Amino acid sequence: MPASFPFSWSKMLSTLIVWMLAWMALGMCFVAHAQPQAPSAPEQYIAAWSDEAVYQMAVHGIPASITLAQAILESGSGQSELAAKSNNHFGIKCHSDWDGERVYHDDDRRGECFRSYDNASESFHDHSEFLKRSRYAVLFELKPTDYVRWAKGLKKCGYATNPKYAHLLIDLIERYDLDQYDEQGLALQADREAFAAAEAAQATARNEVLETVQNKGLNPAKSASTIGRRSVQTSENYIRYILAEPGDTYDALAVELDLMGWQLYRYNDIDRKNGTYTPRVGEVIYLQPKRNRGRTLWLEMRPEETIWEASQRSGVSVKSLVRKNRLTPESPRPANGKLSLQWRLTQEGKLPNWVRTFRGPNS
Repeated sequence: MPASFPFSWSKMLSTLIVWMLAWMALGMCFVAHAQPQAPSAPEQYIAAWSDEAVYQMAVHGIPASITLAQAILESGSGQSELAAKSNNHFGIKCHSDWDGERVYHDDDRRGECFRSYDNASESFHDHSEFLKRSRYAVLFELKPTDYVRWAKGLKKCGYATNPKYAHLLIDLIERYDLDQYDEQGLALQADREAFAAAEAAQATARNEVLETVQNKGLNPAKSASTIGRRSVQTSENYIRYILAEPGDTYDALAVELDLMGWQLYRYNDIDRKNGTYTPRVGEVIYLQPKRNRGRTLWLEMRPEETIWEASQRSGVSVKSLVRKNRLTPESPRPANGKLSLQWRLTQEGKLPNWVRTFRGPNS
């Protein structure tokens, strides 16, 4: 008869405890892995100073990616002693022409003279002015989006003594996608150049405007063409449209205007899944996609006006309006009743710093 092994509660309990501890440890690993990581020091620095870099690019033509990479590298993401105590984020030394505040700091040699600023914004501005010296003139012959050649050019022109300086800048730009801010800088630069012309164009009175269109607030250009019996207008945002007539439906209009069935729905932000859409008489019907930004900075919403109605009035897509104004289902209208048509607002509901700097504090 085979020997029997006595049942041991203590062994079973020990095994269960070991398994429970193992599962708890595994669960803690998953939880720890799932927890969002806090932004790194460079990421926090970029969030704080990207607007300033974009503004400096629009005004002075220095790639925002280069400005940010240099600032991160030279200031240790704003944590160096020189940046913390003297607001010098670019390691710029005094030189013979500096008549501002000074601070002495060990660098290549002991007790070297560095520039000191009242705030970090002054440091960014002085950095732009510093690079406009004849020594760096060759850099401005490069494309403002060519950060690789800009980085190598800075090293070649003698901005820094570190032989790996260009590589370090390029690595920072590509690691944190800093070149995205170059596109913002170009957009702001174009906006600055077009601003005066846009203001003049908007001041030009159009004497003959359809009353229905005036009520819609579109202020269109004169009629450019017709499609069959339909008068096709062009909005101030340069989008062709018609006005709905009695009996119109989107499906019937698509056939009449020789468009694909989906086009009118998509162009006008109408969900086709809800069935055939019947517009109100006099309602604007766009024949082209709406824009991502408007011709004016703000749009005053009318009482009880929905975002879709504001979108039709401004010619800016619903998606763009929602994103630019940080709207949510819980907050479908801006608190002050004003929609930003060009720039994404900050968490506080204000225009970005560089836009307010250019357009004035009351923008």
